[in-house]
Amino acid sequence: MKIFKYFFEALIIYSLFILSKILGIALSRKIFSLIFIFFGPFFRSKKVINKNLNIFSCDLSIVEKNNIIKNMWSNYGKTFIEYIFLDDLRNKKNIVNIQGINILKDISENKSPVIFISGHFANFELMSMEITKNNIDLATIYRPLNNFFLNPFMEYLRKKYVCNNQIKKGRAGVKEAINYLNKRFSIALMIDQRVSEGEIINFFNKEALTTTLPAQIAFKYNLKIVPVSIERNKDDSFNMKVLSPIDPKKFKNKHEISNKLNELIEKMIKQNPNQWIWTHDRWKL
Repeated sequence: MKIFKYFFEALIIYSLFILSKILGIALSRKIFSLIFIFFGPFFRSKKVINKNLNIFSCDLSIVEKNNIIKNMWSNYGKTFIEYIFLDDLRNKKNIVNIQGINILKDISENKSPVIFISGHFANFELMSMEITKNNIDLATIYRPLNNFFLNPFMEYLRKKYVCNNQIKKGRAGVKEAINYLNKRFSIALMIDQRVSEGEIINFFNKEALTTTLPAQIAFKYNLKIVPVSIERNKDDSFNMKVLSPIDPKKFKNKHEISNKLNELIEKMIKQNPNQWIWTHDRWKL
């Protein structure tokens, strides 16, 4: 039964991608922003979203919550359709303004691998894209889509326009990541979602399963961790921030540094709650 579901789901998405290529990126963004605002709540649990927002802040009014949810779905829709326009986003200039570009230049010039970490903000794919455009050898860790009719095409788009070196999340992926590090490649991964094999660390003052992979690798190989965030502007350009590298030597253990990374993700969410993915059951234990 699931195979038929995935087939028709992929068929619809491929059809929408073709239609969007005809309509162009500007009009497609507007259309899919509205589509996701209207239909998104029918496919994702409102209960999970509201629970997450209550953990984020118990002081939010209903109006503020609804505004965050609406903006989240709008960004979701734009990000979804931008996959078919990744070639345009990579080749056009002045799409992404980078604050902290000197940090990327230093990493590129020194050829010293680092661990880039971030979360699912705005169009999160553009962060790895911009890192590779700044001549940094990079491999990114990602979670494959469940839909096996759609995943090969999405992997193709990521490899061609975002980052050629894609590592599937999991135990085998960790070994592959280490192989890349031994070749002097940097690694990029998202750390804002729940991982069943993670450790319980506070996130917005509530226990949450959190990946300790960046901390483990940083301690073992003495690598600095570079936090990155991105925000979509009203004109659909983007502001990307590259924060100062974190030295693992300044921390006692992996738990302490993982806690620090959670705090950084918290700050990113507070600065841009409208463009984080609130649909993920982040605090499920």
